[in-house]
Amino acid sequence: MMMTTRLMEKTYRIMIVDRSEVARSIISHILQKEMHGAYIVTCGSAEEALEYLHREKFDLITTSLLLPGLDGLDLCHEVRKSEKQHLTPVIVVSSDADSRLLREGFSAGVTDYFNKSLGYKRLVEFIKDVSQRHSGLVGRVLYVEDSLSTAQSTQTLMERHGLYITHVPSAEEALELLRNSSTDPDSAGEESQGYDIVFTDFFLEGQMTGGDLLYAIRTQLHYSRQEMPVLVITIEDNKRCQAEIFHAGANDFITKPVIEEVLIARIKSLLLVKHQYNVLKRYSKDMYHLATTDSLTGARNKRYLLDEGPTFITQHPNTCLMMVDIDHFEIINDVQGHLIGDHILHIIGKYLNSYFSDNVMVVRFAGKKFTILIPGCGVDKGREIAEDLRLKMLGLNPEGLEVTVSIGVASTEGVAGILLATLIADADHALHISQAQGHNRTNVCISRKEEPVEN
Repeated sequence: MMMTTRLMEKTYRIMIVDRSEVARSIISHILQKEMHGAYIVTCGSAEEALEYLHREKFDLITTSLLLPGLDGLDLCHEVRKSEKQHLTPVIVVSSDADSRLLREGFSAGVTDYFNKSLGYKRLVEFIKDVSQRHSGLVGRVLYVEDSLSTAQSTQTLMERHGLYITHVPSAEEALELLRNSSTDPDSAGEESQGYDIVFTDFFLEGQMTGGDLLYAIRTQLHYSRQEMPVLVITIEDNKRCQAEIFHAGANDFITKPVIEEVLIARIKSLLLVKHQYNVLKRYSKDMYHLATTDSLTGARNKRYLLDEGPTFITQHPNTCLMMVDIDHFEIINDVQGHLIGDHILHIIGKYLNSYFSDNVMVVRFAGKKFTILIPGCGVDKGREIAEDLRLKMLGLNPEGLEVTVSIGVASTEGVAGILLATLIADADHALHISQAQGHNRTNVCISRKEEPVEN
């Protein structure tokens, strides 16, 4: 039986509480520049802040110590009593860490302090740092434990700290969930959304032990220790067992009975490992996207076509390739100038990206020529799409100019094992026929051995 706490997609939300309107404005402005996409609310008093906190969930709160009415520590007390906000990090900003602040701060639930005299920019850096550190504790844990009573108490403990738990009693069920889940950090909110870490008992009843699960994670699913951290719990506390756990592929272990502070510290450490892995993965993905996207048109570039095109054709039966060329573009450049020409390319590239669905590969092949790969598309459907595109391009009129295109179409329909280079050559051959017949036409190349058939 699987027990799941569902994780909802969220946007990072920050509340700034300060009695000075100028301070609120400056902090908010710098934060907007430094943390793109963050949702920021500013309040002039604790009472105003509490009204928001009753309605909305925030991921971080920063407050001045001195406020009209309730002060910053009073606000923190109220935050910790809130069912919705009790885990939210609270930073108290003060230029003077007086005895009351030092004496009562942590008992009030203050997460951290900032010395106001260091300035607003340093405060924003501090907020970013605290945000990053605490975002690591929000994660999805696949928890494997065959004792129902142990599982219930430990799951409740972890959920109190803001973790999202999926519990299964066997290694077999856990392995099946991992096989069907995604480790993509951008898959938040999807049904296939995966897990940030695995937390498993080392000794499980059934055909697979926790050690077998670890071995499968590392050797069958090929997850590294950074991509899928694993924390093991065991009753054994000796060097031989510890060595066995690490040899099996664990990142870390704890022993029974569970000590809450130790468990949460270990989980937080592993979530930070996963968080750093996700950041690097996103960075690598963004860099590849930039390197394979044409900056002028927004279409993919030729490198992307050559990198991804062969796999695209293999994965999608009946792939159609269109070669789209802007007619008489040299004349446009000569008469109107290259700036106008570039703007026309930008408009057409943007139009092609919007015309086709996300599963279609739109590529700026070279200069004024675009290549389009359409999955699940045979000859007849390809001809129909190409003609619809050509006719709609007649009404586009970029820069107020009448611009037409010639199109060549080829398809893998009925041809086994066709190469990308052959498909490109077939479509290009059909395109040259369209241009030879007077431009603003569509032609389809059935195969290399037959003459193109005019539409």
